[in-house]
Amino acid sequence: MASKKHLAASDLEKRQLLVLGMDELRLEYSTNQLDLLLAYLKMLEHWNKAYNLTAIRDPMEMIKLHLLDSLSISPLLQGDRFIDVGTGAGLPGIPLAILNPNKHFTLLDSNGKKTRFLFQVKIELGLSNINEVNKRVERFSPDHKYEAVISRAFSSLNDMVVNCQHLIAENGWFLAMKGRLEQTELSAIPKGYKVIEEQPIKVPEVDGHRHLIKIAKI
Repeated sequence: MASKKHLAASDLEKRQLLVLGMDELRLEYSTNQLDLLLAYLKMLEHWNKAYNLTAIRDPMEMIKLHLLDSLSISPLLQGDRFIDVGTGAGLPGIPLAILNPNKHFTLLDSNGKKTRFLFQVKIELGLSNINEVNKRVERFSPDHKYEAVISRAFSSLNDMVVNCQHLIAENGWFLAMKGRLEQTELSAIPKGYKVIEEQPIKVPEVDGHRHLIKIAKI
């Protein structure tokens, strides 16, 4: 009996932490969306044991560093079609898709184990607004281009623009989730593009600098 109570308390703690963080971010969400986020977390915990989807093992840290970090940019999304490049375990794409059911997200990754996990998440959670693609970004030619390329995987803004520019619609943009910003990185963006916005983001319960960089064609 004590074991069951401990598990119930643990699940409750996860839910409370997620709710507090989403409320601090001033996000609107339903009970069903909250349940889906926690179901995704549970799948991430389970699959991570065999697939090494993330180096973070503590589910409470996953909520802070993965779920809340991903959801922090939700209010800044404009448009209907997005691609999450180097999505890995579906971050930030899956949390954003859960919170934005009327927007569509393509989740691109070259790692087959990770895209198999993404497929299973899509099926088990019934997420009709995502599709997973197992390809390298330079070899992916979509039928329709995207209003925004999102990523928190690229080491530099230059690499993101160079490797993903073929995915962007005419009036689209790049949304790069970054930590500390260096001026040299901002100034190294290829000709024909410019940073049009630098949005500092405060992720609840996470120390350190977080930014969303918006880059557009000029």
